Amino acid sequence: MIVWLNGAFGTGKTTAAQELVELIPGSTLCDPALIGTGLRCMLPKERLAQVDDYQQLPSWRRLVADTAAALLTEVPGPLIVPMTLLRQEYRDEIFGALAARRIPVRHVLLHADETILRMRIEQAGDNDSRPDRSWCRRQLPEYRAALGWLTEDAHTVETSGLTPRQTAEEVAGALRAGAGSLEIVQTPEPTAETLAAGVLLFDEQDRVLLVDPTYKPGWEFPGGVVEPGEAPAHAGVREVAEELGLRLKGDPRLLVTDWEPPRPPGYGGIRLLFDGGLLPAEEAERVLLPGAELRGWRFVTEAEAAELLPPVRLERLRGALRAREAGRPLYLEAGVPIGGLDGRDAA
Repeated sequence: MIVWLNGAFGTGKTTAAQELVELIPGSTLCDPALIGTGLRCMLPKERLAQVDDYQQLPSWRRLVADTAAALLTEVPGPLIVPMTLLRQEYRDEIFGALAARRIPVRHVLLHADETILRMRIEQAGDNDSRPDRSWCRRQLPEYRAALGWLTEDAHTVETSGLTPRQTAEEVAGALRAGAGSLEIVQTPEPTAETLAAGVLLFDEQDRVLLVDPTYKPGWEFPGGVVEPGEAPAHAGVREVAEELGLRLKGDPRLLVTDWEPPRPPGYGGIRLLFDGGLLPAEEAERVLLPGAELRGWRFVTEAEAAELLPPVRLERLRGALRAREAGRPLYLEAGVPIGGLDGRDAA
C-alpha cells in the first residue's frame, strides 16, 4: 500500500512522514524527490533546460511508480510518500500506474492556511535540502487552483495548529478508519500490441463526447481494448454500455483505422474509431459513469478537444471528423492519413 501525503510546501509533509513511519509498523519512507535528484544528475543539461520542474519529466512520473513497486518487493509496506502533486494529470498517471500493479493508494492532503504556509516558507530559509523560498512562494497560486480536485480526491488533515507528531497521529487514525482510499480501475499494462475500439457520440450541436479517466492523463473517447475473439464494433458498443450506461441502437460505422507505433514503454497497436451517431439530450441525461474508471464527461467542439486530448488522440479525432464529413473511412498511421482521403477532401 502507498500512503501519499500531498500538500503545498510548509504543510509538514516530510516531518509528518518521518513520524508516521514510527507509528505504522512495517512502513518505509519513500521520497520521490530523490528520483528527481537522480534524474538531474543523469539527464543532459539540454533536456533539463526544457522543464521547470522534474515532475514534468515523463521518466520521473514513471520511475515513481516503478520504484514504489520495486521497494514493495523488499519491505512489507506501506510506503509513506511525502510529495506535492498538484497537476491532476500527473496524479492520474502515477496513481493509475500503481493501480495497474495492484498497489492500493491512500491519498491524504495536509492543508494549512496560506498565511501559515507563507510564514513557514520564510522560516525554513534556503539550503541544499529544500526548494528555494521563491519557488515555494510561486507554488502557492497553483496549490490554491488545485484545491478543488484535491479535496475531492484526498482525505484532508488540517495541520495549521498541529505539531508533526500530532499530524502523523491524525493521519494514522484516519488511515485506520479507511480514509483516503481511492477506487481506481486496475488496467494491466499491455505486454504486446493491442487492438482498441472507441466510439464517437455527438449532440445536437455536433459536438463530440469525451470522457475523463481516473487512471491515465488526458481525456479520451468512450471505448477500450478489444477482448480476444471479440468483434471490434461489438467491443465499442460494449464499452459504451460499461462506461456510460448507454445501449447503442444499431451498429456503429467505422470512421478511422489508426496504427499507433510502439513508443516505449508502450507497445502501440491498431486503434479504431466508430461513429455512434446522435446522443439526444434526454439520453445524455442518463449517462452513469463508473467512479473507479471515469470522473467526468462532456461534449466538446474540435477546438475544445485540442485543449483536452493528448496529441496522438487529437489527430485521431481530427481524422475521424474529416472521415465523417466525407462519408468514408480513413486509414491513419500515427495519426497521419495514408493514401486517398487526406482527412480534408470530401471527394
